[in-house]
Amino acid sequence: MVKPFDELPGIHGIVSGYTGGEVQNPSYEQIKTGDTGHRESVQITYDPALFSYQQLLDLYWPQIDPTDDGGQFIDRGSQYRTAIFYHTEEQKELAEKSLKVLEESGRFKDPIVTEILPASEFYEAEERHQDFYKKNPEAYKEERETSGRDTFIGKNWK
Repeated sequence: MVKPFDELPGIHGIVSGYTGGEVQNPSYEQIKTGDTGHRESVQITYDPALFSYQQLLDLYWPQIDPTDDGGQFIDRGSQYRTAIFYHTEEQKELAEKSLKVLEESGRFKDPIVTEILPASEFYEAEERHQDFYKKNPEAYKEERETSGRDTFIGKNWK
């Protein structure tokens, strides 16, 4: 989820991490069990005068399968389920509206299961998980191709 947002005007930073669970300072080893309640996530710092929250939402939806309740593509488990975490009431309203627009679009025959949740404590992932697509470009490219993500996006988000 880092690459689509990275290096856009107004995006100041993207940090990979974990949020939404009960365990304080979880490690990747704990997260990958699916038992912490956390989801793998990214925290995006941006300048709303240059890149709006609505633009974040518009860019987010075409990166995911919003109908998959069991994870995302080859990543299976609750820690990979999609969600939008909001910090303000305005963000919540915009996220809910964007979800409703997607539901009403008829783009997907299955229900949209992406949750809209209040932001909670965010824990930065280990360094090896930061900027993975830059540090490991071949592995990143292969994972996108073999996971089915690119095929899904091409088919459903033209």
